[in-house]
Amino acid sequence: MNGFDVTFRDDQDWVDFGRSYVNSEAFKALFRDGMTLVEETAAYLDGEGRDESRLVSRDATLSYAAESMRLTTLLMQIASWLLVQRAVAEGEMTPAEALQEKHRVKLGTAEPPKQQDFNLLPMRLQQLIVRGRRLHSRILHLDALIAEDRPTPQPVESPVAAQQGLLRMAFRMSEG
Repeated sequence: MNGFDVTFRDDQDWVDFGRSYVNSEAFKALFRDGMTLVEETAAYLDGEGRDESRLVSRDATLSYAAESMRLTTLLMQIASWLLVQRAVAEGEMTPAEALQEKHRVKLGTAEPPKQQDFNLLPMRLQQLIVRGRRLHSRILHLDALIAEDRPTPQPVESPVAAQQGLLRMAFRMSEG
């Protein structure tokens, strides 16, 4: 356990953190913040950022391209996670279906840019990168807490395999 109590008792029933969190005002605020950041970043990269990318030094051109692509990828992962969690909250998807989606769209680790490259970037892009990385960290933490609540599915033996096991035991008994 990581020091956080992810479940609590409520009228003799266990309530899991994930289910209660995705229905909370805190999640709605996180969702709004995340989607706002996605929209802000897209608007910046399509407008002001495009203009600023032409003004950076030759050394910074590659860094600008790499970091803007990295940020875009990070924000698409964040948006996917937020949309899946909202679908769970609205009953459009079960937690089990959300877990399957999680395996398709992974929340990768965000490697920080090299400081010398980061310093060459326009200030607005630097700010968006920092905000994106902070949001990503929060979501990784929440995702871990939610995952702790979901029981790991135990493999279920098929009825055919169970019958085969019984037959093997019966034949061993009759031989001995």
